Amino acid sequence: MKPFSVSIEHGIAELVFNRPPVNAFNNQGWADIASEIEGLGRNSDVRVIVIRAEGRGFCAGVDIKELAADGNLIVAVNKGNYDSFKAIHRNPKPVIVAVHGFVLGGGIGICGAADIIVASECATFGVPEVDRGAMGGGAHLQRLFPVQKVRHMYFTGEAIDAAEAYRLGAVERVVKREDLRDAALQIARTIAAKSPGMISLAKEALSGIEDGNLEDKYRWEQGFTLEAYRSLDSQEARDSFVEKRDARFNG
Repeated sequence: MKPFSVSIEHGIAELVFNRPPVNAFNNQGWADIASEIEGLGRNSDVRVIVIRAEGRGFCAGVDIKELAADGNLIVAVNKGNYDSFKAIHRNPKPVIVAVHGFVLGGGIGICGAADIIVASECATFGVPEVDRGAMGGGAHLQRLFPVQKVRHMYFTGEAIDAAEAYRLGAVERVVKREDLRDAALQIARTIAAKSPGMISLAKEALSGIEDGNLEDKYRWEQGFTLEAYRSLDSQEARDSFVEKRDARFNG
């Protein structure tokens, strides 16, 4: 069963994550997300894509339990992450992400790849990668926040709230949790009413003037994730997370 539902109405596609308890996706889940978003981009009935979630938070990233059981799956997970973020960033249709609760790891990648972000007051953004024995997400985080803020978040694992994300310019609006879907759809309706051809050209043009290549930067990071996974510290980080205990590092 896919960890999301999809509906299309009046040119707006809604992709809604729903994998309890925390919307953390295994390697097949990420592959399905990428495939669905790519398909929505090719669908002539779709003019705008809205990604949101049900449950306690937007997305906790990858399924650490799956990777703790078999670290070799990191290759498939990496591919699913890469394909999902690329499907959003390079999609010919604008992608609006509406977030609440925790936005972690792969959730950061989704936001960093998106065109517009709307957040509920309860949203928090974080990258606990170092504490999970992995790398990745910095390229997309740096598309959201300034360089030094990115490094502080990455090195410490500390999250920032929606108000701070808004202050730093990453979030378009901060609203109450119950108003989140309506706020995202309001923006989507405004865009969907415009010429699809012009909007598609605008997105391609805006993506082309960005500094560097987001996908190449993320691919660079993923090489370090693979290197990290070969270390005993990485395995200990994953094991301690699954076993709900403090990590014990040797060096």
